[in-house]
Amino acid sequence: MSALQFTAQVLTLFPDMFPGMLGHSLAGKGLSEGKWALKTLDIRDFSSDKHRSVDDTPAGGGPGMVMRADILGKAIDAARADAGPEWPLVYMSPRGRTFDQKEAERWQAAGGVTILCGRFEGVDERVLEARGVEEISVGDFVLSGGEPAAQVMLDAVVRLLPGIMGAAETLHEESFGCGLLEYPHYTRPQVWEDREIPEVLLSGHHKRIAEWRRKKSEELTRIRRPDLWSTYVQGKNEKE
Repeated sequence: MSALQFTAQVLTLFPDMFPGMLGHSLAGKGLSEGKWALKTLDIRDFSSDKHRSVDDTPAGGGPGMVMRADILGKAIDAARADAGPEWPLVYMSPRGRTFDQKEAERWQAAGGVTILCGRFEGVDERVLEARGVEEISVGDFVLSGGEPAAQVMLDAVVRLLPGIMGAAETLHEESFGCGLLEYPHYTRPQVWEDREIPEVLLSGHHKRIAEWRRKKSEELTRIRRPDLWSTYVQGKNEKE
């Protein structure tokens, strides 16, 4: 059994949704080998009525239901009692700051994370304020619940763990690893539907290949993600 490197705690109304995709491929292999752990807490377990209800009508009126602060507070406290002191406590929310590679690296470096997955119209604002919960978004769209977003984010974190992806160089050369989108990839056959692999990649000249890849990464980033390109250029100028 490998040494545990990261633990994810997930507070959810649907614990059976986990590990989901995290139980497959490299993340799943790492989970079974004990390189990381996944713990789910069923929010309904902290309800006190016979129906195990966790929500109520919104104050001020309006559609839908809101998850109650008293129940979520108990669930968060139970999770925190078993969490590391540096672990982020986050709520999956479309109004939160956007999750990115730096955030994934922060979670990984902390050794764990506690994630609250909301449902219905959202959660009572008071519990977010009282427990200092950070709001994190996977993008500018709305999901039926936080569970899919949580799995996407955890996949991004787990693959950073030593021994999950294999060679460390793989992580460095990926998109966002150095502030740029990744360069194009090719493999056999050498010619497919009259399209050839770029000659430089078959040259065996490592310096030329590295220069070509860097140039392509810069071109793709400049065209497709001008926001990333602007940040990259600014950082490059500051170093110079």
